[in-house]
Amino acid sequence: MKPLYSQSIDEVLQQLQTTASGLTDQQAAERLRQYGPNRLAGAAKPTLLQRFVAQLRDPMLLILLVAAAVSGLTNYLAGESFAEAIIILVVVLLNAGLGVFQESKAEAAIEALQTMTAATCKVIRSGKQLTLHSDELVPGDVIVLEAGDSVPADGRLLESASLKIEEAALTGESVPAGKMAAALGLTPDRREVPLGDRKNMCYMGSAVVYGRGKAVVTATGMQTEMGKIAGALAGTEDEQTPLQRRLEELGRTLSKLVLGICVFIFVFDLAMAGSFTLQNVLSTFMVAVSLAVAAIPEGLATVVTVVLSIGVTNMSKRQAVIRRLTAVETLGCTQVICTDKTGTLTQNRMTVVEHQGDTAALATAMALCNDAHLNSDGRAEGEPTEAALVAFAAAQGLPKGQLEAERPRVDELPFDSGRKMMSTLHRVNDGFIQYTKGAPDVILQRCTSYRENGTVHPLTEAKRADLLAQNKAMADRALRVLAAAERRWTQPPTSHDSADWERDLCYLGLTGMMDPVRPEVQAAIAQCRQAGIRPVMITGDHKDTAVAIARQLQIIDDPSQALTGAELDGMSDEELARKVQQYGVYARVQPEHKTRIVAAWRQQGAVTAMSGDGVNDAPSLKMADIGIGMGVTGTDVTKNVADMVLADDNFATIVAAVEEGRRIYDNIRKSIQFLLASNMSEVLGVFVATLLGFTLLNPVHLLFINLITDCFPALALGMEKGEPDTMQRPPRRTTDGIFAGGLGLDIAWQGMLIAAITLVSYILGHCMEVGFFEMPRGVSPDGMTMAFLTMSFCEVCHSFNMRSQRKSLFSLHSHNPVLWGAMAGSLVLTTAVLEIPPLAAMFGFTPVSLPEYLVALALALLILPIVELVKWFQRRHARTA
Repeated sequence: MKPLYSQSIDEVLQQLQTTASGLTDQQAAERLRQYGPNRLAGAAKPTLLQRFVAQLRDPMLLILLVAAAVSGLTNYLAGESFAEAIIILVVVLLNAGLGVFQESKAEAAIEALQTMTAATCKVIRSGKQLTLHSDELVPGDVIVLEAGDSVPADGRLLESASLKIEEAALTGESVPAGKMAAALGLTPDRREVPLGDRKNMCYMGSAVVYGRGKAVVTATGMQTEMGKIAGALAGTEDEQTPLQRRLEELGRTLSKLVLGICVFIFVFDLAMAGSFTLQNVLSTFMVAVSLAVAAIPEGLATVVTVVLSIGVTNMSKRQAVIRRLTAVETLGCTQVICTDKTGTLTQNRMTVVEHQGDTAALATAMALCNDAHLNSDGRAEGEPTEAALVAFAAAQGLPKGQLEAERPRVDELPFDSGRKMMSTLHRVNDGFIQYTKGAPDVILQRCTSYRENGTVHPLTEAKRADLLAQNKAMADRALRVLAAAERRWTQPPTSHDSADWERDLCYLGLTGMMDPVRPEVQAAIAQCRQAGIRPVMITGDHKDTAVAIARQLQIIDDPSQALTGAELDGMSDEELARKVQQYGVYARVQPEHKTRIVAAWRQQGAVTAMSGDGVNDAPSLKMADIGIGMGVTGTDVTKNVADMVLADDNFATIVAAVEEGRRIYDNIRKSIQFLLASNMSEVLGVFVATLLGFTLLNPVHLLFINLITDCFPALALGMEKGEPDTMQRPPRRTTDGIFAGGLGLDIAWQGMLIAAITLVSYILGHCMEVGFFEMPRGVSPDGMTMAFLTMSFCEVCHSFNMRSQRKSLFSLHSHNPVLWGAMAGSLVLTTAVLEIPPLAAMFGFTPVSLPEYLVALALALLILPIVELVKWFQRRHARTA
């Protein structure tokens, strides 16, 4: 059988058992069951058991397993129960189980987001065009391809109108390949035509960069050409954010530091004991293990991962879909937002409100040189500007369907942002007529005549100036202005060179359209200003239109702050970098200008976000620190390179995402501060107690505190609402580390404070039992019980201090019910361990009297007023400075 590219279109359709009108829904469903979803096979996911075993390979858990073995051996030699060893094993298994659960939860959140941004495609089924997820495609489906689309599956072209496809991923050829629908002949030696020369085929993973076409799907999923090399794509590693990488480095540093301290304590304790019996060695080893358990925050990585995944899910609810986790951190540093005007700052609901010229000819040209259409309800559908023009023609009694029947389209030059024009060729009774629409100044440059009252006149320079003045008058009223022209042909043009088509045109008139500003955008712009973020408008519209909208939104306050693409061309990159801060509006720009603007801002050291929707916007989105794709009007290509996709194409959503990004980063820092301060208190407490000759807490006690009174409040802090000044402070610098802004110093003094309170509680507990003049030595069950109670309560209370690094707890008007729940749960579980006799015996606790309980609680509550007082001094010092 001949390959599909050498068959005629009829042969191809017959072989695939389909028609040019596409499959029926029933046929598509049957083929989906037969061929499976149209997606590449990914790397095999580890099973739950494999994940659980991977968790157990964590160095910290391995230390705990060794501790359980040593504890069991020590208890065996002493003739005691194995309760402590059993508890340690239970905690290890519980910790590993929680790790697997949180990992699965975070993965599920990311998969849900990937589903939200899943690629879509335009499919013809039963003669009707639908938009479906690409994984629903089956062989035999007919797909529609337009500039900016990613090709969703392998296909044989049925139609091609100036179609060009970028196939570098498959062929290595950087120049887009021109496409056609005609069958290809085999090579003289009857061998297959090389992949790069198959001009009538399109392949999954390539991108349409110009023109439009239709294709019938020939292969899906792993049967595509991309599927044949999918093995190289399946082994990608999970992405980590810079923060997660820094925390991993912190964990490694802490581990080395702790190891050194443990060795010191082990040697010191043995030397103080003066005896090297097996019992002493094992006992001393358990003290060293206690220090290791106290020092390493087991829940830190889990907390950060969960907070990030939950935060990203929250962003999606605010219409901002994060495609790369790194964007979450970068959002908090954003200093400049370069945004499109149409649809992002405005409502993208264009309406023709004014026109000049020959009305009938103008309306006809605007409707036919157009890819929008009227639906069965008489409403215009398609790109908003084009839909407005089709609606305008219908209002003049010229519905597009009737016009197309009278003047069918036979050829076209699709819109190009470089030419700023689109041209279509139509068959009429006496030959052919070409309609061209585009930017008025560009159209007028190519006109030699104009039509007025049905008569054609030569276009003089005086008339040209008059028409340009009409254009400016409309633009000054913030209208989007397009011009139309026509050209008669006796025979269709023989080339597809725009220079041959778009000359000697006859000018027909202007249409002025209004796209109202989104009502929420003005407040979002003001919020940007308060947050130290510079909004910059970039548009292809006329300068006067852009300035009018920008002044209305207070993006600029003077026309001198606007620059055109032509003026930009006259500036070198160095000059633009020096002057870029002077401009807030760029008008009449081409896509390559966006890349220069981003590069200039980044050269100034500014963290820059750039939005875009067209295929030619992809380079600027890649260059920006945060590339923002449009979810409604954006092409597949821009969505695929974007770090974030706006589900509603709204500028206010960008600002909301920045606010959410700041909140997430703030909350992660709060969790880090709380966990590290808590662990530092445990390390210092155990270290000082060892030097003083008594045991503060056993490893199992520290494990319980780390798991219950540390992890759950830390997770709850990740749910904290944004502070009132979140968008009233300048962006965070990218060079700021985790401990910037005095966080490291806060961790140090707060850790020392909790350790001191716990040591005092231990001593009081010991003295309340045996007398106030006998200092503790060795193990004091009463002192240990009091220390456990105080440290647990103190860390839970301290989590409330962490709701803000500097603000008073009592000045926060929001509430965190999750934190209250974590506190209640921690207090109940801690009290249960002390009061339920079997549990108390397993942990080695003694009964706590009411006075002892109240003393421990009072000591724990001291953390609140002391931290409040220090914060007051810190705020006062900041105001003075």
